[in-house]
Order: sequence, then C-alpha cells, then structure tokens
Amino acid sequence: MLSRARWGRLPLTQRLTLFFTVVAASVVLGLGILFLVETGRHFVALDRITLQEKQHLIEEILRNSHSAQDARRRLDEALGYHHGLYVLVEGSQGEAIFQSQGFAADAGSAPARPSTGIESFGTWKRGGSIFHTLRFEATPAYSHANAPTKLRVLIATDTEHHAQFLQDLQRDLAIYVVAAIVVCAFLSWLAARQGLAPLREMRSRAAAVTGQKLTERMPVQAVPVEMADLAQELNRMLDRLQEDFQRLTDFSSDLAHELRTPISNLLTQTQVALSSKRDAATYRDILASNAEEFQRLARMVADMLFLAKTERGVDLPHKERFSARQDALALLEFYEAVAEEKRIRLRLEGDGDMEGDRLMFRRAASNLLSNALRHTPEGGTITVHIADTADSTVVSVENTGSEIDPKMLPRLFDRFYRADPARAHPDSEGSGLGLAITRAIAEAHGGSVTVTSSKGRTCFALVFPHRLKQA
Repeated sequence: MLSRARWGRLPLTQRLTLFFTVVAASVVLGLGILFLVETGRHFVALDRITLQEKQHLIEEILRNSHSAQDARRRLDEALGYHHGLYVLVEGSQGEAIFQSQGFAADAGSAPARPSTGIESFGTWKRGGSIFHTLRFEATPAYSHANAPTKLRVLIATDTEHHAQFLQDLQRDLAIYVVAAIVVCAFLSWLAARQGLAPLREMRSRAAAVTGQKLTERMPVQAVPVEMADLAQELNRMLDRLQEDFQRLTDFSSDLAHELRTPISNLLTQTQVALSSKRDAATYRDILASNAEEFQRLARMVADMLFLAKTERGVDLPHKERFSARQDALALLEFYEAVAEEKRIRLRLEGDGDMEGDRLMFRRAASNLLSNALRHTPEGGTITVHIADTADSTVVSVENTGSEIDPKMLPRLFDRFYRADPARAHPDSEGSGLGLAITRAIAEAHGGSVTVTSSKGRTCFALVFPHRLKQA
C-alpha cells in the first residue's frame, strides 16, 4: 500500500488511473466470482432434477415388478448403461437387490437417509471424486400387504464433468479478468490524461507569465465547467497582479523622479561649497538649504511609509468615537494665521460624530485644508461642511478659485500627480502625496473620498461610515 506521503506526491493522472483500475478490477472480479458461484448452483440444481427424474423412474419400475428378479432385470435394462449414474437398491435386510456396474463397494458410507423417511439430497466424497446423491425408500409391487417390504434406494451422479467445466471456466475468466484490467488501466490513463489536458494548458499559460508579460490569461471557454471557476479566479488574480505591478512600476518611476530633484540640489550645493573656500555665513546658508531638502526627503519617506502601511489593509491603530466638528475647528484655528495672511475666509458648518482613528482623520482633513489654502486666491473662501447622515458622516472641504479640468479629476488622488501648471505654485512644499494619503485614510475607515469642480468652486468630500453607531 502507498503511504500517505507517497500518495500525496503521486501525479493526479496516476492517481485517477490507479483509482479507476481498482474500481474496474473490483467490478470484473466480482462479476466473475458471482458467475462461478451461480454456475455451481445451477449444476447442483440440474443434478437434483436429474436424480429426482431417476427416482420417479425407479419407483415406476418397482411398482410394476412382480419379484426381486423381475425388478433387477427391469432396473438393469433402464439404468445399467447410464454413464456417471450409479444406483443401489437394498432390501430390508441390507441385501443388494440391484447395483450399477462400477458402483463403489463402500456405497453404504454415503450420506444416510434422514429419519423422517423422505428423500434426502446430499454430497458424497470418495477419494478424488464428488457425487451428488439422493436417498429414498420405495415399496415394490411384490411386497405383501401384511408385511410390506421397504427397499432403500441410493442414486448417485458423478460431478466430474461439472468440475471440469467449472475449472475451464475459471481459467478462461482469469484470462479475461487480467485482459480486462489491462484494457481498463490503459483506457483510464487515456481518459485521465485527456481530462486533465485543460490543466496542462493552464500550466503552460501560467508558465508564460513573467514580469514583462502579464497579459496571458487562462482559457475559460476552452476548459470544462468544473475548471471554469478556477480559470476565472486565476484570471482575476492575474488582473490584480498586473494592476499592482503597473502601480508599482509607476510608483517607482514617480518616486525616482521626485527624489531626483532634492538629491540633485543637495549634490550640486555640496559640490559648489567644496569647490572653493567660503566664509562661515555662506556655509550656514548652504547647510540651511540642505536641511530644507533633507526635511522634504524625510516627509516624502514618511508619507510613503504611511501609504504602504494603510494600503496593506492593517487595522486602525486607535479606534474611538469623537466629534468631527471639534477636530475640524481645531484645524481651522491652526490654519487661521495662514488664511489671514492670504486674506482667505474660513467657515465651519454642520456637526456630526464619527468612529475611527482621530489622528488619521485629522491628517486627512489637514491635507484637504492645506490643499485648499494653496489653490484659493486672495479674498476667497474655504468652507468645511459636516453632515451626519443615516449611515455615514460626510466631511467636505470647499474652496473658491479656478476650476479643475474634468479630465484630471480621476487622477488627483494618484501618487505624485499634480494638476495643470496653472494651479501649481512654485513655493509649494507639497510632494504630490497628500491626496493619495487622504484617499488611503478614507479607505482604511471603509469610506471614500470624492472631488467635484464647477462654477468656480472645488469640493473634496470625505465619507466615513458609522461602523459602531447605535440604532
């Protein structure tokens, strides 16, 4: 028997072949054994019928016999030349009235007649021969009425021809069973191989998938229904891999582009500083400029780590229920000085409670406010509106100013993406990750972020669902 470890490593084609072969062998062997058993029973029934016919013949002869000699003569004429059939008729004293030629002298050792007086069918083994026997009692015609004579009759038929037939049949069946098992094994292997052909096709398609070739897909229409679901799931997995790989490629390209500028600035300023001797004030200015670039790099790295953490689907670090209005009011107070400098009016409307991470919410709202302050012209207005609906809390930040091209709206939340140059500010310290972080925070809370821009107003809306809100 195969061990569990070896069975687990056995190819699926061989497993199916072995399984079908065992099933076919069991069925064929079972049918062969059943046929042999039923054939043996049929031969026994035939012998019983034959012996009963001879019993009727003997009883008829004895009813028409006038003496023991007459009975012997009649029995010899009727039964003396039947091959394989032996008859012994004994008198009440055990004397032999009639005995077939070649009948064994020890026939008396055959199965005895039952005490009930009815016929008894049995089996008698003598040496290497097996006989089917029938014992019964008969009353001859010459028996006196006052003292009836009961003759004991034993009829035996040799089963050698039956045994020879069964032996030949068993040999032929064994040859047939072996041939049938071999044919079934081959057909099982062929069926399993053909049935698993779609899996081999899927394997070849999967082997063709590389980092440079992610367009291969599983043949859903060309596989059986049982494998269609697997093919569809693999295709969806490849779609996700292709999308993630493309996102990673774009991210790597954008990150390299964004890091190139501060690194180039640092390298240029350092090389210039080292090219000639300068005074202490110049060195301080260069170091201060380098510090600003380092801070920009540190913020970018921190933002990227934050995005990587939120996009892995980790749970919120600190869940609590808090007032969105209080946190929004604190942010407006923080940005009040910048707004006064640009003569921008800040407004807060509505109220609502939400459940989630307070610091992450503040960061998302702060990113939207910072973005609004950069793109709102002097004398403009920024309005923070909080709406508490049945299933969510919506925090929207709306600012006046130039509109955003509708074609650019879907890409505003991509990493390192900036809108058209007309909305860009040279003095901006943004790295192009603020809106991407805002979307990641909203999705970490199970919500979303949307943007609309029309009629001189741009509105970003954060939607946070009520996860733990009581009915």
